[in-house]
Amino acid sequence: MASAPGKTLDVAEYLQGLKFSRYHLQLLILCSLVTFFDGQDFSAMTYALPYIRDEMGIDDTMTGYVSSAAFLGQMIGSLFGSYLGDVFGRRPVIIWSTIGSAILTTAVGFAATPEQVIGMRFVSGLAIGGLLAPVWALSIESMPKSMRATSVTIIMMGFSFGGASAAPIANWAAPIFGWHGIFWVCGAMTGVFALILLFTLPESARWMVAKERSPRKIAPMLARFSPGFEAQAYDRFVLSDERVVTKSENPLLKLRELFVSGLAPVTLMIWAAYFCSSFAIYLKSSYGVLFMEALGIARQNAAWLGSISAILGALGGVALLAFTEKRGPGWITLAPLIGIPFVALVGTGAVLGGPAFIPVLLIGAIMVGAGHAAVISITSVYYPSAVRATGGGWASFMAKFAAVAAPNVGAAAGFLQGQSGAMDGYMFTVACLAGIVIFILGLAFFARGLRERNTAVAQPAE
Repeated sequence: MASAPGKTLDVAEYLQGLKFSRYHLQLLILCSLVTFFDGQDFSAMTYALPYIRDEMGIDDTMTGYVSSAAFLGQMIGSLFGSYLGDVFGRRPVIIWSTIGSAILTTAVGFAATPEQVIGMRFVSGLAIGGLLAPVWALSIESMPKSMRATSVTIIMMGFSFGGASAAPIANWAAPIFGWHGIFWVCGAMTGVFALILLFTLPESARWMVAKERSPRKIAPMLARFSPGFEAQAYDRFVLSDERVVTKSENPLLKLRELFVSGLAPVTLMIWAAYFCSSFAIYLKSSYGVLFMEALGIARQNAAWLGSISAILGALGGVALLAFTEKRGPGWITLAPLIGIPFVALVGTGAVLGGPAFIPVLLIGAIMVGAGHAAVISITSVYYPSAVRATGGGWASFMAKFAAVAAPNVGAAAGFLQGQSGAMDGYMFTVACLAGIVIFILGLAFFARGLRERNTAVAQPAE
């Protein structure tokens, strides 16, 4: 007797109809740990840089090259990682990038010259940058609709916490092992986590459906979300909320998908806002400790302030997304709008030496971090699953132009020249925050015209 034909399941409707569960929480924690160790490896240079300058006697120009090498690697890695993530899946790219980050970050600690530091940081940046777009995509595609943008902010909170953890690691390791030990400790911790990922990280069910993988492989992934899911009842899976995209693996055709069906202005606004935000955050990331030293704060205290602002900025980004998910991306501008006057007070010298100096500096830094976290959260949500990592990867690629430029422009513009230079750096940050406001408002305007079913938008309600 022939078996009864199976049914078709709309995976989009199934996933969006689920309530936030223990499995969602496990995924969120796992993705956050991925970005935690990624952020730790990336930010190791921020806290090692003052020691490297002292030991190697490098000038401001070489300092810019040392600081920006990983950014250049990230920029290139973001394109390769996002493309490979859309072709081969989120899981393998995330795992291999984490393994590469562990090995290459450890190797940086064996560099003996500035040129070797630059080379090793560039190569490690390829791995660090390669996993972000795939992990954003995995999170967005696994969460209930109301949690998509917020989930990205939460997992990037992991990046900020990881970056913040590099400060106590540096304060402990540098006096014992020198700056080399900062990279050894960070790399070793990432290596242990990479082994855990091999046994715990799942693949994106939405990606598998979009790529028309075998139903027998898709069903077990869907069953993880709900213990009562009848995997054997379905022999076909579809995504009703996504338009059909090119099945070609040609990267140029994938890029083209980011500009069709009304997405062109949205994509351009995302790129521009992310560029401005990256300039602000990476100027802070590269030279924040040096700036604070120039303004009279002791090095270890500056490291702790950098760590605290990173953590609170990440938490602020999550709080901000509570509004954005419900009311639209325009609410992201709240963080830079608050940050502008506080950063300007430091840049103009109005609070230097006074009791308000540290609180004002800290609030400004927190708002820079909160705005950046919120901008990142929307870089991938507007695209179909088959090209979602490509969308996030290209946004990251464009942003990394700012990341590469920030330390070099800062060095060339004299931002490392004592107190006055540091103040100029803060005023430049004010201009970047204003740019975020302009472009996010533009994004909110153009995103309003997108229709969810036709363009695979997973945007917050307006």
